[in-house]
Amino acid sequence: MELMLHVLAVEPTAQVLAKEPIIPFAILLVVILVVPIIFERLRLPGLVGLVLSGILLGRHGWNVFPTETPTMSLLSDIGLVYLMFVAGLEIDLEEFRRKKIPAFGFGSLTFSLPLVVGVFLSRSFGYEWNAAIFIGSIVASHTLLAYPLINRLGVTSNAAVRTTIGATVITNLGALLVLALCLVANSDNLSFWQVLPFFNSLIVYTIVVLIGCNWIGKEFFRRAGDDEGNQFLFVLLSVFLVALVAQFLEIEKIVAAFLAGLAVNEAVGEGPVKEKVVFVGSILFIPIFFVHLGLRIDLPTFFSSLITLQFTILLVVSLFASKFIAAFAAKLLYHYNLQETLTMWSLSLPQVGVTLAAALVGYENGLLSPILLNSVVVLMLVSSIVGSFMTSRFAVGLTASVIKELPFTNQTHIDAGKTDSSPSTIVVPVYNPQTQQYLIEMAALLARQAKNARIIPLAIATAVAHMDAPQLETSIERGERLLLKATALSRVLGVEAQPLLRIDDAFAQGISRAAREQKADLILMGWGKRTGLRARLFGNVIDSVLWSSHCPVAVTRLLESPRKIQRILVPVENFMAPALQPIQFAQILAEANQAQVTVLSVCERRTSSSKIASRRSQLSQIVSNVSSAHPPEIQIIAHENVAQAILQAARLYDLVVLPFVRNRTSPGGLAISDVTTYLARQLTCSIVMLGEPQRTEKSVTVPVGVPSPIPVT
Repeated sequence: MELMLHVLAVEPTAQVLAKEPIIPFAILLVVILVVPIIFERLRLPGLVGLVLSGILLGRHGWNVFPTETPTMSLLSDIGLVYLMFVAGLEIDLEEFRRKKIPAFGFGSLTFSLPLVVGVFLSRSFGYEWNAAIFIGSIVASHTLLAYPLINRLGVTSNAAVRTTIGATVITNLGALLVLALCLVANSDNLSFWQVLPFFNSLIVYTIVVLIGCNWIGKEFFRRAGDDEGNQFLFVLLSVFLVALVAQFLEIEKIVAAFLAGLAVNEAVGEGPVKEKVVFVGSILFIPIFFVHLGLRIDLPTFFSSLITLQFTILLVVSLFASKFIAAFAAKLLYHYNLQETLTMWSLSLPQVGVTLAAALVGYENGLLSPILLNSVVVLMLVSSIVGSFMTSRFAVGLTASVIKELPFTNQTHIDAGKTDSSPSTIVVPVYNPQTQQYLIEMAALLARQAKNARIIPLAIATAVAHMDAPQLETSIERGERLLLKATALSRVLGVEAQPLLRIDDAFAQGISRAAREQKADLILMGWGKRTGLRARLFGNVIDSVLWSSHCPVAVTRLLESPRKIQRILVPVENFMAPALQPIQFAQILAEANQAQVTVLSVCERRTSSSKIASRRSQLSQIVSNVSSAHPPEIQIIAHENVAQAILQAARLYDLVVLPFVRNRTSPGGLAISDVTTYLARQLTCSIVMLGEPQRTEKSVTVPVGVPSPIPVT
């Protein structure tokens, strides 16, 4: 009786949800917002939580969510195409070129070995050749799910890591090309070998898209100038046009989407347009695809079949074994050490983006049965969780080898030991009279440490169509008043000030252009607390300045006069040179203010005393290269929560200096939260966030999850 009442209670709910599309959409937004946060706090990939949410909400779980509705299907299809486009867009082609020989070698090994093993396993379970080749291909690719982790550890410059990053091009492209062949063979009832002539037209299509779209994209971006809106629309349009042509050639749309991402990769580059493209997909469409995939999973049927369980277990074991053999072969060929080999192995294990997209397409075209789709999802869950965990263990050992390769002198444009005759120039955009004084004081302290230093207070008047417009006159008058106040304050502080009023199309472009024209060594800005959706979607002044600036950008939140700062804390997450720039910045400020700098490193509570001693020795070596007469103190804390450890330590300090760190998203577009996000919101003392220009290191930019974009104040 209770079971019947339960069924009667659930059925009307599902019917209501099917009739009211706004309700499923609201549920989706809640799932997308809450579930990834929970799983990331459990140190699990957020996309795993999305798939599991789909399983629980679907007809084989709580049955509170309709599986097939027009709205859900449309959003899921867009998410699928977007997923593959972002996978191609985020592949680092520059890394592939730098390490093209080992990347091609390892990519071929880590693709062909799982392919052969997967085909052999599938044939042994009685699958026909076409299905067996397809199953082998979808496990041959890999997703750099742990990239944010190795980025945070500072080992992205390691040769083995770069090789693995470059190999992603080979594995993903190879898997998608095999998928296209298998789909044609399945639709025309041909064997895999009978469709090899189709391979020629597929290769021609690939070459035309990669070369043609690349050229068109570069030309469009060159002519579009700074119009980010049109650039954004061009990027999206290229996806659908390439997919449309693919439909006429009977090529699967996810193959076209991936090729489109590769084609416009260089044209888009690392900038605000790419950030917007990835952001739009990562917050909505791609998560919906993962939830919709979970709705299709039939776990009861999966666990009821012993043969399917055996095949799934053997498929997982085959993946781990073949990927290890490929990494070990690369070790022998390119002379990597054991730690690097294990890191390559763990990085190439996760099967997420291309694997799930190909599996879903194969399922929809009859290549995969529902039970085999379940097997692929299990493979994804196991490989992504275990692969990320293994990377967190193996990649730590690469840090020491990277440190030896990095120079730590003359790494920044503002050098405490600067002795040449060229002026040290600090551009200070002024906008908010309430924060202007502290900004000028900070600039003055920094400028005093260089010879012939000068401060350039900068006011931007936004241009309009007519130069005699009243609003432009008002903006100019306001800027002149701010510059007069800044000049008077600089005179009191004993530093030369050269005020500059500029009329420009927008604040960000005006600041970046003026800094370049004045040959600035540093841009010193303030921030506010506005963090709405529109700011995140369309960017803001600080975000745009950091992307386009030629010099470092220091974004400050000063709660008291910089002249009162006596204790400065610099948390260090990794030993990469760009992440260490805050140490040198803090030391310059400390020397000007007779303050003391403390460099803080947080390690896991389980870290052995020998490793802590080694880390202290490494930090001492680094500090000795960036400090002068008064070296910073070194503090190492063993704690299970990095952010909490920094917050506890920061209670005793007047200022915390942090690097801008933008987490590179996975090809799924799902960002993993950064420690900086939490710190910027919780710290109660003054903060300086220092970001190097984009050209120096891709990993040093504004974090996606940080409370930026932040408006200039």
